[in-house]
Amino acid sequence: MAQDRPESNTVERLLLASPRGYCAGVDRAVQAVERALEVHGAPVYVRKEIVHNKHVVEDLRRRGAIFVEEEHEIPEGSVTVFSAHGIAPSVRANAQARALQTIDATCPLVTKVHVEARRFADAGYTIVLVGHYGHEEVEGTMGEAPDSIVLVQDERDVDELELDHVERIAYITQTTLSIDETSSIVARLHERFPQIVGPRTDDICYATTNRQAAVKQLAPECDLLLVIGSRNSSNSARLVEVARACGTHSYLIDNASQLNEEWLRGARVVGISSGASAPENLVQELVDTFRARGVRDVREVHVRSEDVRFMLPKEIRAPRAVAAP
Repeated sequence: MAQDRPESNTVERLLLASPRGYCAGVDRAVQAVERALEVHGAPVYVRKEIVHNKHVVEDLRRRGAIFVEEEHEIPEGSVTVFSAHGIAPSVRANAQARALQTIDATCPLVTKVHVEARRFADAGYTIVLVGHYGHEEVEGTMGEAPDSIVLVQDERDVDELELDHVERIAYITQTTLSIDETSSIVARLHERFPQIVGPRTDDICYATTNRQAAVKQLAPECDLLLVIGSRNSSNSARLVEVARACGTHSYLIDNASQLNEEWLRGARVVGISSGASAPENLVQELVDTFRARGVRDVREVHVRSEDVRFMLPKEIRAPRAVAAP
């Protein structure tokens, strides 16, 4: 929008995407670590980053969480939280062998994909997983049926697939992908393998869908759209891609300190969204930065409502003890 405006113009309006920020799975995972610290005391070990946001991780680290890459780094018998991205069965077995007191904070929507993977594998299907190589969610999902799953990242990978027994082939997807990109990959899979079957319902999580829809509606009204999220957050990176696909300049930042003055030249309307693992206080800090620059017109653009809530992991769901009178 307004790419020909003179560069002397300053930002006049902020548009805040709604929904944005924390999804139910992230909220549950962060609360799981907080509750584990409350119940068991520090240290509480967390395998991988609980969610892909460095501010969240640093805050929990200050409270007494210790983040490790693999379960074998954790002292035997320790309280251990598995991240929202899910784990392979081998990790669970290793944890059991080390007598770890585990709390599984895997997002229920990721668990759904794991169940699909096992169901297809048990039925003798070759499974095509649409996802990003090296992402923790992908590693956990592939671990559910390593002999049955092949990974594709784009349409070119689909074209290069060489599969045996193509009469029984299925696909599943990572939950945090770009909706449009995933649709094109799945369409290509159907072209190559007309008999392919998919999950009963879409694997892309509701929060990913809603945040991308909000950005898609917001971006054409903006000269610039900023997404708050960490570099390793897949869903945050996809929001930037969605905005750019709309023809809007867009950048991913961890917080307000990364705002680049060059991006603001000629921009009168700036949109703001945040990934599903970014806390709302980071958005408000960015809004405050613009308010300090004199921006007074701040509007919320509501696209979809969300009322999804997930129960805490069963290991820490017990109510607090009530003191006797």
